[in-house]
Amino acid sequence: MTAERVAVTPEAADLLRSLADTHGPLMFHQSGGCCDGSAPMCYPAGEFRTGDSDVHLGDLTVDGIDPVPVWMSASQFEYWQHTHLTIDVVPGRGSGFSLEAPEGVRFLIRSRLLTDDELREFGLA
Repeated sequence: MTAERVAVTPEAADLLRSLADTHGPLMFHQSGGCCDGSAPMCYPAGEFRTGDSDVHLGDLTVDGIDPVPVWMSASQFEYWQHTHLTIDVVPGRGSGFSLEAPEGVRFLIRSRLLTDDELREFGLA
């Protein structure tokens, strides 16, 4: 088994394909801020600088586009390290900085606790 920390819903994948057609390769960053800062933010790849204070959770695989790396601030990861995250999309206004904002939708995170097998694979059990 190869556990993954992140996934994407079919609806979010459709939006990512559309955004990639317009903006090229994409990336996500999930910070620990409040309000819009607690939503997954979608940027053109490399537009948001990541560093030692960020954790690479994995890459979303969406047919037809480059893998989409997903990053999280290290401080936020401390709280979320025992969860699997799925990026979804819902109607509503997102952050003005995230690429989906003009589309009338926003990305959000759905989470579940990692299974015992996943916890072992990540060295958390």
